[in-house]
Amino acid sequence: MNSELRVLVVDDKRSYRFLMKGYLTDAGYKAADAASADEALQELARMPYDLVISDLVMPDADGVELLRRVHRQWPELPFILITAYGSVESAVAAMKEGADDYLIKPLHRDELLVVVARLLENTRIKASHARMLEAQKEEFSFQNIRSASPAMGIVMKSARQVVASPRTTVAIYGESGVGKEVLARAIHLASGHDLTTFVPVNCAAIPETLLESELFGHVKGAFTGAEREREGKCARARTGTLFLDEIGDMPLALQAKLLRLLEERVYEKVGADTPLAADFRVIIATHRHLEERCRDGSFRLDLFHRLNIFPLTIPPLRHRREDIPQLADHFLGIFRGQQKKRLPGLSSVALDELCSYDWPGNIRELRNRLEYAAIVTNGELIQPEHLNLGLVSHDKTPAGDRIAIHFDFAADEFSLDAVNARLTAWAMEHSSNNKSAAARLLKTTRKIFY
Repeated sequence: MNSELRVLVVDDKRSYRFLMKGYLTDAGYKAADAASADEALQELARMPYDLVISDLVMPDADGVELLRRVHRQWPELPFILITAYGSVESAVAAMKEGADDYLIKPLHRDELLVVVARLLENTRIKASHARMLEAQKEEFSFQNIRSASPAMGIVMKSARQVVASPRTTVAIYGESGVGKEVLARAIHLASGHDLTTFVPVNCAAIPETLLESELFGHVKGAFTGAEREREGKCARARTGTLFLDEIGDMPLALQAKLLRLLEERVYEKVGADTPLAADFRVIIATHRHLEERCRDGSFRLDLFHRLNIFPLTIPPLRHRREDIPQLADHFLGIFRGQQKKRLPGLSSVALDELCSYDWPGNIRELRNRLEYAAIVTNGELIQPEHLNLGLVSHDKTPAGDRIAIHFDFAADEFSLDAVNARLTAWAMEHSSNNKSAAARLLKTTRKIFY
């Protein structure tokens, strides 16, 4: 692994260059050397390096000047300065200029290799983190939200418009699994923010006794068990976005504090009386009807009006079936990469099955069914039996309900075919013209129903 990493040693004394190159080469690194700042810059322009080690005092330009020149062209390149014993103050000053670490002469082999290994590992982690953020940025961008639905097109147009108002509160409504958080992240990213400042809070998943502290943070001694001060989600969302998922389940007592945050743009840690600035956008999401919760007294009407400034309602997947083919293709592309296997795609019968299904779990359920199918297939087209849509019944008629059907026929019209035709029409009418749902309503298979 080390043999792929290049280290450039810069020192006007040949003996020190030879010593350090020997240590680094023995440890498996590719090491090169330069006798001056100018020579080092020429070498860096000729070939990429992973780390520079430079003496602080050199005739043409000192190590700090070299550091400045290097970082102007290669700002992320790690840089170690070497100083003589007794010049620690100069090394500390160099650290303020951007050096990553310093070593004191005479050099010790083990100390040199530990510092080099640590800095190169930090660089690797930073690069990996940057790649992850870039991948997430692509995943959650507006361009990656695939839809051919006119209704979804209206939602996306409105979402793009609110990007220009970075402090406007956005309310996203929709059933579970429609992609409310995906849309929230897209708005956040399009506003020019880093994904690290998108902070989600699931108001339904955190116990009521902990939610306030989780949201606002607390000071030491604020309550039993608060042994140290703690930052809350609001602090982490600074300059970014606080995403409050399932806001309809937030306790009433906390709703008043959220209202103050939205109205006055300040909040306080639990146990503190010093207001802190709420310099972030708030996006809320819920599958509940907040107006109904206002009527039954479980949600504050004034908070609802303050949250509902810019509402967006994502339609369920059954109301935008035209999106299913491209969503399916998108998810299968992801699973090809994750599972490293050949996935030719969906058979026409399987695609028809997907497009006819009601998707009570929406896009999340579609992804799950396709992931299952991707696992159980082995290079063949996905068929209906691979989707396992029959695992869970989603009949519209609850168990225990009675169904009364009255068909009136003239004597010369009455026949088995006529009864079947009426029953088929009745089932389609009560299943929103969805063949799979109609088949389930009649307790038969889709094939027999056809």
